[in-house]
Amino acid sequence: MKFPQTPPAWQPLLDRAIQQGKADVFMDFSHQEALRPERYLHWDDFRHRVSEKHGLSKEEQWAAIRMARAMRSQPIPLADTQGRPFTFYLMPRAFGLLRDIDLHCGVGPSGSAMLREETSRHQFDSLMEEALTSSQLEGAVVTRSEAREMIRLKRQPASEHERMVMNNYRTMRLLDELKEKPLTPAMILQVHREVTAGTLKDADCEGKFRTADDKVRVEDDESGEVYHTPPDASLLEKRMERLCDFANEKGVTGFLHPVIRAIILHFWIAYDHPFVDGNGRTARALFYWSMLRNDYWLAEYFSISHEILKAPKQYYRAFLHTETDGNDLNYFILHQLEVIVSSIGSLKESIREKEREAESLRRNLGAGSDFNHRQIALLKHALKHPFAAYTVVGHQTSHGTSNQTAKNDITALEAKGLLTRGKIGKAFVYSPAPDLAAKLGL
Repeated sequence: MKFPQTPPAWQPLLDRAIQQGKADVFMDFSHQEALRPERYLHWDDFRHRVSEKHGLSKEEQWAAIRMARAMRSQPIPLADTQGRPFTFYLMPRAFGLLRDIDLHCGVGPSGSAMLREETSRHQFDSLMEEALTSSQLEGAVVTRSEAREMIRLKRQPASEHERMVMNNYRTMRLLDELKEKPLTPAMILQVHREVTAGTLKDADCEGKFRTADDKVRVEDDESGEVYHTPPDASLLEKRMERLCDFANEKGVTGFLHPVIRAIILHFWIAYDHPFVDGNGRTARALFYWSMLRNDYWLAEYFSISHEILKAPKQYYRAFLHTETDGNDLNYFILHQLEVIVSSIGSLKESIREKEREAESLRRNLGAGSDFNHRQIALLKHALKHPFAAYTVVGHQTSHGTSNQTAKNDITALEAKGLLTRGKIGKAFVYSPAPDLAAKLGL
């Protein structure tokens, strides 16, 4: 990925415009650009889209825009390696995205009971999707079907890549417990230990902050170009304490929207890169912790990594745009707000599609339409995978139900002749009946 061109410093350009008598034109251009909330361009993009106009060069036009942004921005407790604060402000586009997120996430301990009931049926698929795609972002090569069967059957991972997926899944389940606790450096280490267990070259680095001996930097895999050099390891203890204060709603004057806080927490971990490896997975996990802690319960079901994986360069570029343009967090914030909104949209479309498929199957089943949604999901899978194997534990994991309920589901299908029971070792295993489609009248 090409490193973005660093923008020209805007203050000297403003001084020059004043000296040349362009102050009024300069300020007018700044105001007009502020009325275009649909775009928030970095210099690397802006310079290709404009030409000299109103007597202002490209650089002077940029300076006018950058001045307006700086005047609106507020600092946060995160500072770069030179001690300069990161800043942001909420533009109209951000307010619109935040409204969509608040509207659809059912914020609050109760939320929408109907939506919760409908969504909870898809918890396994949702957690599995985030676990898989977050691992794929870090280079794991695992298919969706492999990940699903491994987690559903609680099979031991057969490779480091599969272990990454299983670790992420277990961590996502753990976050439901951790959301009740304030963030501490010890909790950050716990999350890192969970996501990296058995996947690092040096197991001693699991759940430990990097040291001065660890030469950590972010590089391009192909060219070796250095994108980011994190703060010195000797500063990590204080920086992590400051991060925890921020995450626990300390250190910022006035109200900060919880979603913005969660996004900044994501960025902060990635910027400080406190670990030898596993920083991205830890950062995304702590984003979810923050969302869940603030009652954004739907966050347990949507997958930001699924959306990021569609265009990973945009994700990494959002980090670089922030770092190269005076620590302006708006680039990363806007990118992540759009990712969250897209994630919610993908989740809801997935739910609608599964409901359509289930309803179609119910209509075709006729007399068998009294099957519950878990049984219908199993039958739908069995029709597509005639050689699949099912267990009570796997069915229980897939649907987040009790062992007895899962057993009742499967034995009822066996009693109807739709599943046949076999045995592997001491465990009962169920397979689709050879004439399953015919028995269902399909």
